Amino acid sequence: MTRRGFGVLGAAALVGGTVMAARWFNITADASGEGMLSAPDAHDAAHSGEIVLVDIRRPDEWTRTGVGAGAVPIDMRRADFIDALLSETGGRADVPVALICARGVRSRKMSQRLMAAAFTTIIDVPEGMLGSGAGPGWLKRGLPVVAWTG
Repeated sequence: MTRRGFGVLGAAALVGGTVMAARWFNITADASGEGMLSAPDAHDAAHSGEIVLVDIRRPDEWTRTGVGAGAVPIDMRRADFIDALLSETGGRADVPVALICARGVRSRKMSQRLMAAAFTTIIDVPEGMLGSGAGPGWLKRGLPVVAWTG
């Protein structure tokens, strides 16, 4: 392979890595859109009973950081996720539900899945627990967490 070939491959790897990093860290996220809340607003709404806030991350993530105070931890990989969520909403699909994950990538995808499953008010917290382009995140904002021990 020539130097030019290595240069082209290197540039392609750099661009591909940049695109993957942008997706992973949700750099282009924005919390100002319809159906979205910032972490502080989600915290306040959960505590006032306006929404059911669901932390959809994995148990190992809950163990590392804790679960946002006022949030219900339900692993999005559960086969019975929708049933578990309905249990939290009293069996109603019209209760406002906000989803939070690490950086807003999984919550955005799960929001679409729940809308397709007839939930009527799904709200995304795009900055997540760790921060994204939408904001610094639950933890960096100093919002309260509850230790999760399983």
